Amino acid sequence: MAIRRAAHAVYELNYHFVWPPKYRKGVLTKEVKKFLEDLFPKVARAYGFEIIEQNVQPDHLHLYTSAPPRIAPAQIVDILKSISAREVFKKFPKVKQQLWGGELWSDGYFVRAVGDKVTAFIIQRYIKYQHHEHSAKQGRLF
Repeated sequence: MAIRRAAHAVYELNYHFVWPPKYRKGVLTKEVKKFLEDLFPKVARAYGFEIIEQNVQPDHLHLYTSAPPRIAPAQIVDILKSISAREVFKKFPKVKQQLWGGELWSDGYFVRAVGDKVTAFIIQRYIKYQHHEHSAKQGRLF
């Protein structure tokens, strides 16, 4: 993945999301899958983030995204769930009939921040030893 730039930030923020339809019902058929795989990248572009990879299964989906720091992971989920539910119900009214209460997605989701080559161990080691390097230099300055 690439390091990206915004007005006041340089960043590389990638997230892996997973969430199921309501009641984990297998309503994400081949037609719905194709529709969502076309819809998610368009929505992401409109809101300033990117879908890098996606996989829609009948009873859950995986999204790998990149987003600027101004967009929280919870916002990404809210945007994608709300717009996709509205559009799926419009295009596939039978899906809405299969779900009680008229909701497409379960309330919860899984999210994990994903690094390219920098692991948690590398970051922890970097932070730990930054203090030691700077302390030695500071001592010499004064």
